[in-house]
Amino acid sequence: MALAIFDLDNTLIAGDSDYLWGKFLTEHELVDVQAYREGNEKFYGQYERGALDIDAYLQFCLAPLAANDMETLAGWHQSFMAEKIRPIMLEKAKALIAHHQQKGDTLLVITATNGFITGPIVAEFGIDHMLAIDAEIKDGRYTGQYVGVPTYQQGKVTRLDQWLQQNPQHDLTDSYFYSDSHNDVPLLEKVTYPIVVDPDQKLEAIAQDRGWEIISLR
Repeated sequence: MALAIFDLDNTLIAGDSDYLWGKFLTEHELVDVQAYREGNEKFYGQYERGALDIDAYLQFCLAPLAANDMETLAGWHQSFMAEKIRPIMLEKAKALIAHHQQKGDTLLVITATNGFITGPIVAEFGIDHMLAIDAEIKDGRYTGQYVGVPTYQQGKVTRLDQWLQQNPQHDLTDSYFYSDSHNDVPLLEKVTYPIVVDPDQKLEAIAQDRGWEIISLR
């Protein structure tokens, strides 16, 4: 029974859930439209370049969670799933997940997007385990802060190591990791089978140089 690890954005779905959440908020005028649109574009560009200012990004993207109660946020997320996410959940990704499940593998998503956004998406794919950026909750509300190590770049490896320590029945023997992003090279280097999915230009070049398998789920 192997560990099959998946990135989420632009891997299992044909888009970036955090960026699309920003679009959803601005299209429905649930935030300051101009300011949030500008921030959304800026941070997504940083991420694509591999130069994301993680603290500034998290301060930005967690602010709307802190500004609204849980019931309101849950209602927004249901609409977000219907409008933005379900249409881009890839059928080939569902088949790949089913393949690993049929083999008896343990499935784990590790994503650099916060768990409020990604938890329902991962659950809809039928995956039980997820590591994401953990937004802090106090007194039944989000605080706008995060806790723990952000699951970004080397942080994905750190969080996986912590998870393995807490779940000693699992290890990285015959492990898989599927990702599209050059930001995930540290984790791709750690597993037995690094598999590159519809990669960005930087990751495609790295994969070709190292002989990593390249697939498409589109």
